[in-house]
Amino acid sequence: MSGAALGIEIVVVFFLALFLLQRYGDFKKQQRMVLFGTLLAWYLCFLIVFILPLDVSTTIYKQCLIDHEAHAQTPSVSPVLSNQTTPNTSISPSKSTQSVCYKPWSYIPDGIMPVFWRVVYWTSQCLTWLLLPFMQSYARSGGFSITGKIKTALIENAIYYGTYLLIFGSLLIYVAVHFQWHLSWYELQTIGITAANTWGLFLLVLLLGYGLVEIPRSYWEVSRQGHLLIKTYFKAAKLMTEKADSEENLEDVMEEVRKINESIKYNHPLRKNVDTILRKCPVEYQEKMGRNIDDCEDFDDKQNTHPTERSLSKLHKQVIYAVQRHNRTRVQWQILLEQAFHLEDVAKNETSTSRQFVHSFAPPEPVGWFRRYIYTPSVEWYWECLLKQWFYRVLSVVLSLFSMAVVWSECTFFSTRPVLSLFAVFIQLAERDYNYLYIEMACFITIFFLCTCVYSTVFRIRVFNYYYLASHHQTDAYSLQFSGMLFCRLTPPLCLNFLGLIHMDSAISHQAKEQTAYTSIMGSMRVLSFIANGFYIYYPMLIVILCIATYFSLGARCLNLLGFQQFMGDNEMTSDLIDEGKELLQRERRKRQRIEDGENRRREWRERYAQSDEIAARNRMSMSEMKETNYGETLNSNTDRQAKYTRSSSQTGRDSIELLQDAEPLDFNDETLNDDPLQSEPGRHTGGRYLSMSSSRSRIFDDV
Repeated sequence: MSGAALGIEIVVVFFLALFLLQRYGDFKKQQRMVLFGTLLAWYLCFLIVFILPLDVSTTIYKQCLIDHEAHAQTPSVSPVLSNQTTPNTSISPSKSTQSVCYKPWSYIPDGIMPVFWRVVYWTSQCLTWLLLPFMQSYARSGGFSITGKIKTALIENAIYYGTYLLIFGSLLIYVAVHFQWHLSWYELQTIGITAANTWGLFLLVLLLGYGLVEIPRSYWEVSRQGHLLIKTYFKAAKLMTEKADSEENLEDVMEEVRKINESIKYNHPLRKNVDTILRKCPVEYQEKMGRNIDDCEDFDDKQNTHPTERSLSKLHKQVIYAVQRHNRTRVQWQILLEQAFHLEDVAKNETSTSRQFVHSFAPPEPVGWFRRYIYTPSVEWYWECLLKQWFYRVLSVVLSLFSMAVVWSECTFFSTRPVLSLFAVFIQLAERDYNYLYIEMACFITIFFLCTCVYSTVFRIRVFNYYYLASHHQTDAYSLQFSGMLFCRLTPPLCLNFLGLIHMDSAISHQAKEQTAYTSIMGSMRVLSFIANGFYIYYPMLIVILCIATYFSLGARCLNLLGFQQFMGDNEMTSDLIDEGKELLQRERRKRQRIEDGENRRREWRERYAQSDEIAARNRMSMSEMKETNYGETLNSNTDRQAKYTRSSSQTGRDSIELLQDAEPLDFNDETLNDDPLQSEPGRHTGGRYLSMSSSRSRIFDDV
């Protein structure tokens, strides 16, 4: 099994990152470089989380070998001194001399982990500080060519990169002036790593303080079906407001596109840029704007003022953002409707005496074998109405205990004698018996919980709709890359903080123990002692204040005072939004019920009168054949009579008849009655007009 566990986890983590990217991104529409950069960033961060427990178990095994070798070389050492060389101060000397060092099942040979960590760490840092910021600006740019997008990205990141160069240059000048500092390349590298980890730890504590309280509370709220339904009503009202705002914004942007589409003709130099913008518009808008394009009118530079390439780039950027936001809110609205209808069904079925779960609406997809044989309506009723709430309550209590253990350990991990960190106690207890499987599972569960608290907070961040991660393929390229940047900046300090919690970081625990390969790559923090002995030890204690603030919802109350409506139970505005959301959902329920009833009636009609319809169809076919025969005979007689009449008429009559025969009949176009934003205002084109009568013409007889 030497190295096999490492290879298996590398493959499994790749598919995990690919699955999450497929859930949040869109493989069909988004750029390949955006998807590749995000996938690589997520993959490297998840690798650190999954591989670090293997590094810990391998380090404990190496420490055991070192202790046995040291004890064999110094057999006359007193028991007190022998205790100081063991990895755990509570281990007796007799046990350390008699125990045998068992190789862990996931042992990784020497020389592999340092190279692995070096590649993973420096690749992730290059992504988060260099490539991803540039790719963000590139994906967000409204340029029409690769060169234009690169130019825009370089201009936007000039200040970003210039700040880094200024800080780095100032540090180099400071080191050059002070001759007593003879820093080598290794020490400069350690300073850079320390600076990145310090920034990550600063943000990590803020996110962790929120997640440690909010995650257990969210599961407790899920167990309260009534409270969750009321909160869903509140979300529905806010989401409908956002949905209406996105639709209005899309209409305004499409109006600008329509005006530019009419002003720039087919032979204009910027016409290809306009076509690029049109391809980004929704299909219905493309069809409406495409019907009124006149390719016969030449471009005249003297008649109208036309937009510049910069204004088209700005419009292109607005179109991309407006379309993506409109699609996202529409999908989120449908998902929220399904959740609300399900919660209402649960509330109705709780009082059911048949103990069979009944849905208000039939599922859109056919019932599979799982719901037919295993997850039956009876099983669904017991789970949704009885077991689910108790399961989430127990889970919430367990997560709350875990959160309290994390808070206690963050405040006491610097104490090594006595050992106060709970996670260090658990690892050292397993270290006595060399239970490597327990050590790896304990490390993985702890890191996974910390990452869940941090990453879930990242996924919930929403800053003025500018950065927002939404599932069901509704996350834009900028948000995906921003999440990759945060992951790469947060994961290394998070894992380093975890090693401090279990006393595997000698820079914090000040113990002469074997270091993990991950810590050796991070470098010795003693180069900057004020950070290793000050910031890294005392700053995590701030997590207590953040947890208290999150528990009392101080952040939500402040946002509510600033005008950003939050769910507050004792607020009048919250009650109004709840009532509004309830009315919206009732309206959607009635609408969906009418559609379903209509489909059921049509289905019953087809099944009941299928045979009579076939007979009627055959009768209609026979009658139509008879009518066609009679109509042909009548038409021939009328033609002869008309020809006789026209031969005896005057020249003016013949001209009038010829003019009427050449005229094309005007057909009624029902598209003029569509409730469409592009056709609702005067001056906008409507389908069915002649191109010569279109308002895009400057002269009415240009086509003559």
